[in-house]
Amino acid sequence: MNTTKVDNFEEAFAKNIVIVFLGFIIIFINGILVVTFFKNSIFQSDPRYILYIHLVMNDMLMIFLSVTLYVLTYAWPFVNVSVCCALLVIGSSTHKNTPLNLAGMAIERYIAVCKPLHHPQICTVHRTYILICLIWSVGFIPGLTDVIIVIATRPLTIFNSFIVCYTLNIYTTKYHEEKTVVVQVIYMSFVWIVLIFTYIRVLLTAKKAAVDSSAKKAQSTILLHGIQLLLCMLSYLTPVLDMVLIPFFPAHRTKITFFNYLLTNIIPRLLSPLIYGIRDHKFFKHVRSSFSCKLLIVMVEPT
Repeated sequence: MNTTKVDNFEEAFAKNIVIVFLGFIIIFINGILVVTFFKNSIFQSDPRYILYIHLVMNDMLMIFLSVTLYVLTYAWPFVNVSVCCALLVIGSSTHKNTPLNLAGMAIERYIAVCKPLHHPQICTVHRTYILICLIWSVGFIPGLTDVIIVIATRPLTIFNSFIVCYTLNIYTTKYHEEKTVVVQVIYMSFVWIVLIFTYIRVLLTAKKAAVDSSAKKAQSTILLHGIQLLLCMLSYLTPVLDMVLIPFFPAHRTKITFFNYLLTNIIPRLLSPLIYGIRDHKFFKHVRSSFSCKLLIVMVEPT
């Protein structure tokens, strides 16, 4: 996040406290979900929950890196280019993994409802982990491409220099900005097509089925994936909102960029995993049983 106007100490301190606090809350809540998953083997053999917990862990890593980069812009603004590249490549990969993971979860629900006899053969644990590896591979491609461009167009000594680590501004060009927008549009278009296709097919299956409770539940699940995707897409609105609002309120530039970052990047990551985790009764029941306080009452009978 870029701030051309330097905040005073009180304002900078308050912003960092808010961001770090919210980041800690999100990581803590998501950590509870991760612990629940690994404490109960029943979830570890279900592709649906494996993909869900991968989404949760991916968001935890993304929030950690996002908060780290935000704090660095105030506490240690100039970072070694090599370290900055590593942070940004991993961070951008986690950001792109979310919509792909949601698409994978929607496809798994489509197979479970529309092709139930083939579901155990198609959606195995082994293939689920292969899909997760493919998601990370695809997510890494744009970031690695950017690093390759830097290596090809700049002297290698640049990796020993220091820059403000909010973007790879050592090569940012109009072409690069257009390429980034195109990649983002391709990602989101693909996921929306998958979600719409799976929802329509599940909807048709629900209408044809005599007992359609599972199909209707799958419909609701896929709709929730759509809501999660919309929350994820809010982060793409950050530069647009900055561009629209800052010219009208130039004196409040840093406040505008802060609240835009908060509303489009931090808050959605708090809501997204909870939407799915709390709605799933089986998962929520294990969360409650694992972390609820239990009172042990000992009855003593007189002799």
